[in-house]
Amino acid sequence: MSLVNQRIEEHRILDEPFYLAQGNEIELALAAYSEQLPLLLKGPTGCGKTRFMRYLAWRLRRPLITVSCHDDLSTSDLIGRFLVKGTEAVWADGPLTLAVRHGAICYLDEIVEARKDTTVVIHPLADDRRELPVEKLGLLFTAPVEFMLAVSYNPGYQSVLKDLKPSTRQRFVSLSFSYPEPDLEIRIVMEEGQIDSRLAAQLVKLAGMTRTLKESGLAEGASTRLLIQAAQLMRRGVDVTSACRSGVIESLSDDPELLAAMEEMIQSIF
Repeated sequence: MSLVNQRIEEHRILDEPFYLAQGNEIELALAAYSEQLPLLLKGPTGCGKTRFMRYLAWRLRRPLITVSCHDDLSTSDLIGRFLVKGTEAVWADGPLTLAVRHGAICYLDEIVEARKDTTVVIHPLADDRRELPVEKLGLLFTAPVEFMLAVSYNPGYQSVLKDLKPSTRQRFVSLSFSYPEPDLEIRIVMEEGQIDSRLAAQLVKLAGMTRTLKESGLAEGASTRLLIQAAQLMRRGVDVTSACRSGVIESLSDDPELLAAMEEMIQSIF
């Protein structure tokens, strides 16, 4: 196996990820893939967007190349660059080019965190052209039918400076995610955290209470991901209060008043 093929095979998901659908998002995503349409996933942090993409990649039997976007992400980081090896300049594909060449799914997580001049590079891939110009090579790649582009962002952090431009947003099929309904969230926490239904229900109740604190200044309430973390700590023998404190509330805020309010929530539930 060549180094390039080995590199792409590392992104293949062999085992089915645990995922419980909240609605018809699986059917919509499969239809979008069949029509070669890109996906935009919207929702709060820790609500299952990345897990959904892993499940979708497994379902489609395509490699999944994930890029965690940040404000220093350059076009070269996505497309590729020449690297000096010995006395030669050798081209190295970036994750987006790698995905296009090999018909993988490229998932740009938290796309609004990337620089505006960087996100423009996805425009010709996200419309009916499905093309990726690589100026440094003087080449224009046309994406194969197996390729899919997906991006995500958290609408809760929208601002004038950090939002998707209409010219970008309107290229995508949009799927809205939220925290699961309590019964579904309990099942997820039970399965992922390997705890009993009583503890899972108490954790979900705690999350619901923290999510009411947004009007009091809390940026976001406890995510499903945080509940699973707390459950995993409990599974390892950490006492309930410490697991909730370290696994949930300390990750939500540093504000003494908010922390005190959430500490009272823990005591009232457990």
